[in-house]
Amino acid sequence: NLQHASHSSKLPDMNKPSSKLPRSAARRSPCPVATTLDLVGDKWSLLIIRDIGMFQRHRNKDFQQAKEGIPSNVLAARLKSLQENGLIEKIPYQDKPLRYEYHLTAAGEDLLPVVRELANWSVKHVTGIKLPR
Repeated sequence: NLQHASHSSKLPDMNKPSSKLPRSAARRSPCPVATTLDLVGDKWSLLIIRDIGMFQRHRNKDFQQAKEGIPSNVLAARLKSLQENGLIEKIPYQDKPLRYEYHLTAAGEDLLPVVRELANWSVKHVTGIKLPR
């Protein structure tokens, strides 16, 4: 079995310089909001970021067991896109058969405060929504 380094789930230091994603990530315009939505604005990407960073889900079966019920073909496409855009990394955890788990990159970790604020907004403004314990 393959080994991987442990990954920290602590929040990144926002003052520490990090490598930037490629400019090609901006598809519609140079607007920062439009660019971010181009990367994670579909209905599944931020849930995958949430699952990895907040619920310690790292494997395909973990994502498919989430309450939202992401179809396997959509999951595969989103994982590929998030990896290509530098938000997650794919790390082998088993060699026969080869299987991977997914971890946030520094850029992906920087999205966790955004995910938390989206959750807080929903609790505040949508009836019947509660934060998980």
